Amino acid sequence: MATYDLTPRIAPNLDRHLVFPLLEFLQERQLYPEDQIFKSKIELLSKTNMVDYAMDIHKSLYHTEDVPQDMIERRAEVVARLKALEEGAAPLVAFLQNANAVQELRADKQYNLQMLNDRFQIGPKQIEALYQYAKFQFECGNYSGAADYLYQYRALCTNSERSLSALWGKLAAEILMQNWDIALEELNRLKEIIDSKSFSSPLNQMQSRIWLMHWSLFIFFNHDNGRTQIIDLFNQDKYLNAIQTNAPHLLRYLSTAFIVNKRRRPQFKDFIKVLQQEQQSYKDPITEFLACVYVNYDFDGAQKKMRECEEVILNDPFLGKRVEDSNFSTVPMRDEFLENARLFIFETYCRIHQRINMGVLAEKLNLNYEEAERWIANLIRNSKLDAKIDSQSGTVIMEPNQPNVYEQLIDHTKAISGRTYKLVGQLLEHAQAQAAR
Repeated sequence: MATYDLTPRIAPNLDRHLVFPLLEFLQERQLYPEDQIFKSKIELLSKTNMVDYAMDIHKSLYHTEDVPQDMIERRAEVVARLKALEEGAAPLVAFLQNANAVQELRADKQYNLQMLNDRFQIGPKQIEALYQYAKFQFECGNYSGAADYLYQYRALCTNSERSLSALWGKLAAEILMQNWDIALEELNRLKEIIDSKSFSSPLNQMQSRIWLMHWSLFIFFNHDNGRTQIIDLFNQDKYLNAIQTNAPHLLRYLSTAFIVNKRRRPQFKDFIKVLQQEQQSYKDPITEFLACVYVNYDFDGAQKKMRECEEVILNDPFLGKRVEDSNFSTVPMRDEFLENARLFIFETYCRIHQRINMGVLAEKLNLNYEEAERWIANLIRNSKLDAKIDSQSGTVIMEPNQPNVYEQLIDHTKAISGRTYKLVGQLLEHAQAQAAR
């Protein structure tokens, strides 16, 4: 299943610290040889200050207690640099640890700067030192300290570019600490800045959106309301355009969110058209499953893809999260996906057949006959589905439901108008990008 692993595509769009959780997952799932994972970790760590961690991995990889001399020298450099940065930021850190003094800070940054300079002899040099100290703390793996200092730095910083950089760092730190509520707040703050900021070119703005969507995967597949919010973000025209242009692999996650989120069906039809357009640039069992059901009406193909989807989910770092309960382990996303995938097959199959053999339907749903009968009975009982089960003949009978032609015509007209608007927007963005070059 390493064929469907998206880590090589996702990693270049993440801060290198955010790649470690992905490697940990791949190591646990044994998708690659363990020594290959260890080497990837050491390569990542070589550009950070997490020297002790790199030493531990080196010992595990080569089964030795000895470490290279360059690692020992690098550790000494990191300790010395940390001490120097700590001294430079000490006046401002001491101020921030004084709760009474911090209460005097206001929303007016110019007032704060003047007050700090007049009363505490803290100026731009010490504020810059706080940023460098926070950044160094992050590189050392002290995400809690980095998040606190970056938050304080942004309250004092008057440089918009540096403030934006600090916000990215704060978001990464909150993700790595798994503070999903705070991380979602920072994500929304960052999105607002990206959407409103004046970029040097549309391509730079698009790249920022692509980075934001990749970082958001950690939040959306861990936050309670994440599966709704990923649709809200990824399905916006500007973000969907960025996906289609430079990151079509993100369609896996948007497809999964649509499948497990019954409330977003109205947006689903337009999304199926996007999948059709992008079949040449990206496809995997999850996107192919939707194409089988809604484009080709290939229910045998959908049945096969559903089994492959289960493997893809189990081996995806974002979708395959396990929940342990004493001796019981489950993957909630896998269970929800399969339940809803069966519903998609059932609904579509029923739409084109009036009388359905229960045995055939059980086969399409990857269930045995008794399971299928119980599943369909519960579905009819708990939904507004116009159907009944004839146990004697072993069939499901669908009640005729004639479509409203006028409503269909209105829906098609709206869809054409929406696609025209989107196409014009894409052409304008493309023209701007060409002009910027």
